[in-house]
Amino acid sequence: MARLPYLEADQVAPEYRDLLKRNTNLHKLLVNSPDMARAFNGVGSYIRFKSKLDPRLRELAILQVGWMEKSEYEFTHHVKIGKEFGVTDEDIDAMMAETEGKSSKLEPLARAILKGAREMVRELAMSDATFAEIKKELSNEHMTDLVLTIAFYCAVVRVLATMKMDNEPYYKEVLQQYPIPGVS
Repeated sequence: MARLPYLEADQVAPEYRDLLKRNTNLHKLLVNSPDMARAFNGVGSYIRFKSKLDPRLRELAILQVGWMEKSEYEFTHHVKIGKEFGVTDEDIDAMMAETEGKSSKLEPLARAILKGAREMVRELAMSDATFAEIKKELSNEHMTDLVLTIAFYCAVVRVLATMKMDNEPYYKEVLQQYPIPGVS
């Protein structure tokens, strides 16, 4: 059960109701601080709609963070979002294999990005070698977007865990296909 209430549109000042256009528990909880919710949504919207980073690679990085942090909410939501941006079931299976240190059929750049995301989750930062490997393929702008995307979602999973965010029933179905080890 969430630590703060999920607010509905009629509980929010009219100038903040647009923050609830995405009907998710995350948005309903964050609107307890509407100006912070607007800032949070601004970064999230930039990542999803304005970043020039390949959206499939972006979503794989986000999925890696959610998987590593055992964040049911984040992982399941981004399975759905990722599929809208070209992530396949085979990509998700490969991400899980890569996490376990097994080889996959992912292209080298995707494998390097997943490795970089794992390093940022586990070690706080990407190693010089991983950064350099990814940098061979991405521009400075893309690298900045990638690192900030991974960092943002490292923050998001901590918000979700601290606020004890409830996952919406629809997303729980994803766990049947992709059960997260240690999450019931």
